[in-house]
Order: sequence, then structure tokens, then C-alpha cells
Amino acid sequence: MDKLNQYREAIKKILTDYSKIKPSFGDIDRYTSFDLENDHYQIISVGWEEHRRVYGCLIHIDIINDKIWIQYDGTEYGVANELTDVGIPKFDIVLAFHTPFMRQYSDFAVG
Repeated sequence: MDKLNQYREAIKKILTDYSKIKPSFGDIDRYTSFDLENDHYQIISVGWEEHRRVYGCLIHIDIINDKIWIQYDGTEYGVANELTDVGIPKFDIVLAFHTPFMRQYSDFAVG
């Protein structure tokens, strides 16, 4: 399997696994949204917590120029750690939610 297909499959599996985790509060569902043609991957939370509407992105990942760009990560463990756990090298993962200046201080790619 080539590198990009390996990355796509890893992202889809990790996000699908996270989407199955029901929040311990409220009546909230999680959905995956995979744009396979443009390499955009998300988990969206939808529901209610008491009288408050819940709607938002839990995880947003893009593949840009053969690298995995984590645009948003609302998880405790961290999607970047999940990706490295399955063998994806840190130099192919960009923590896009950090400023370009700060990325140089992480173990991950700068862009």
C-alpha cells in the first residue's frame, strides 16, 4: 500500500473509532465526515446538553502535500499520538493548530 493510502486508512480508522465514543453527558451523537476526493476528514458532534445545543468539530484532519495536517484536535490523548502509534512518522504530521512559528519547537513537521 502506498504512503497516502496508508495515511488515509489510518485517519479513517482512528476517526471512526472516536466517533463511536458516546460523551458521558448530554444526548450527543458523533458523525464522521470524509471527503475522500479532497482529503478532508472530520468528526462532528451534534446534540443537546440539557438546554444547550451542541454542534461542533471534535477532530479535523486534512492531507496536504503528502503530509497529515491536524487542523483541530479536541481529544485528550491527541490524534497526532494516535497516528504515530500506528507507525506514521512525526515528520509527516503537521500540528496546524499551532502557529507556524511554534511548530518548530515540536517533534512534528513544521509544514
